Amino acid sequence: MENLTDLKLLRDLYHYKSLGYDYFSDIKKPLISMESDIDLPSTLEALEHTAKQCALCTLSNSRKNVVFGEGNPDAAIMFIGEGPGAVEDEMGRPFVGKSGQLLTKIIETTLELKREDVYIANIVKCRPPLNRVPSKEEAQKCLPFLIKQIELVKPKIIITLGATSYQYLTGDMDSAISKIRGEMIQFSHALLMPTFHPSFLLRNPSAKKYVFLDMKKVKALL
Repeated sequence: MENLTDLKLLRDLYHYKSLGYDYFSDIKKPLISMESDIDLPSTLEALEHTAKQCALCTLSNSRKNVVFGEGNPDAAIMFIGEGPGAVEDEMGRPFVGKSGQLLTKIIETTLELKREDVYIANIVKCRPPLNRVPSKEEAQKCLPFLIKQIELVKPKIIITLGATSYQYLTGDMDSAISKIRGEMIQFSHALLMPTFHPSFLLRNPSAKKYVFLDMKKVKALL
């Protein structure tokens, strides 16, 4: 899948596939199947190559770089954010701005791991203009790449950062992040824990204590 024709085919296949999906109140059911029949590359390197050619939604028109994801390809923990910001778009790496610096600190001080020990990705791989929330259509176009990343990394624990990441990955559009953060949810072959996004913590420093407690739960499981 190395040309625009194949990417358009992927777009059309996923469009038709997505027409049969509804959102679920059951948070154990993802927005799209973890057993996707869309043919995507079977290695992270090849998948990244395909993602960097993607033009399935309008975010591709304004991006500087596709921010695929990075980290240990065999990581036990996978962090999933909402989408790249301005710094990430410029550098082509996830969570490298102020939010990323805080995330790195959380990984190092609370989980007592190095950043390179975990895997970090986003719901969408191109920056939404003005850092707005990705639309449903944008998320649906990009989710097969993320689902494939999860399949290839095989994390034991997935940590979704913020409401958008949790909602688009699970399909649960109703639960408030303040109510479900810290809960362990079975998600395919992994456990999923929602928690606050680092950008929220920068605006609300008092909420850091809750993320600290959430990470302690993750560390205990490991």
